[in-house]
Amino acid sequence: MITASNEVARAEIGKSLVVDNCATNYHDVGEGAAVLLVHGSGPGVTAWANWRLNMPELAKRFRVIAPDMFGFGYSDSKGRVEDKQIWVDQLAALLDELGIDKVSMVGNSFGGGITLAFMIAHPDRVERAVLMGPAGLEFPITPALEEVWGYEPSVEAMRSSLKYLAWDHSRLTDDLVKSRYEASIRPGAHEPYHATFGGPDRQSNIAMLASREEDITALQHETLILHGRSDQVIPLESSVRLANLLPRADLHVFGECGHWVQIERMASFNRIVSEFFTTGLNG
Repeated sequence: MITASNEVARAEIGKSLVVDNCATNYHDVGEGAAVLLVHGSGPGVTAWANWRLNMPELAKRFRVIAPDMFGFGYSDSKGRVEDKQIWVDQLAALLDELGIDKVSMVGNSFGGGITLAFMIAHPDRVERAVLMGPAGLEFPITPALEEVWGYEPSVEAMRSSLKYLAWDHSRLTDDLVKSRYEASIRPGAHEPYHATFGGPDRQSNIAMLASREEDITALQHETLILHGRSDQVIPLESSVRLANLLPRADLHVFGECGHWVQIERMASFNRIVSEFFTTGLNG
């Protein structure tokens, strides 16, 4: 008999490709213009856990590719990561292996910082970008992010971490907490997470994920920034700064929403992102 946790694991495991000598687990659904989804850095996160409510809808109009980044989910680990270029190179190599020259991108939190860095490194490979509660600029680390990155596995620690991510705590069911906790203690899951994000100087992780402001202002991509007004993890002020730096950016702020825009405002997220990738900011 398949247990609930095994059912989740089966859903989280997609296809696999070896890129940069390490296996990348990724989901590849739908047809059309390619959209690359880059997940966040919460404990126990996978691409499927992050995007499970969005991939089916986006796949009605696009080819959706959602990888587990190195050190997360069912992709291999690079150990302690001290340079975001490792993840940028992972994405570039994955697209090369899939024969995809150009994508639109959605980056969530940590993934927003990686998306910005990818746009800077490979501007000709990005059509448009959505940055959701993104890293990518330096700011004083929030208490919420301190706790999320400092997570040590226990059910209660997972529940506490998830409370920082959601505005509506009724979403934090026992099944969800248990599922994310079990994912965080899967063999080989916590060690790379803790090695990269759990050190005593977590402010340095924000600096590692940040890009130079002069590089950001040089980007000419149409960019949509999405942010929950009650986000405790990444301050809204950081997205305001980012919107002022990016010459072709719009900022959309969601009320009654925390760090989980794609979950707490799922229908609006799916609609806004689909329309943006179809028509752009002036569509």
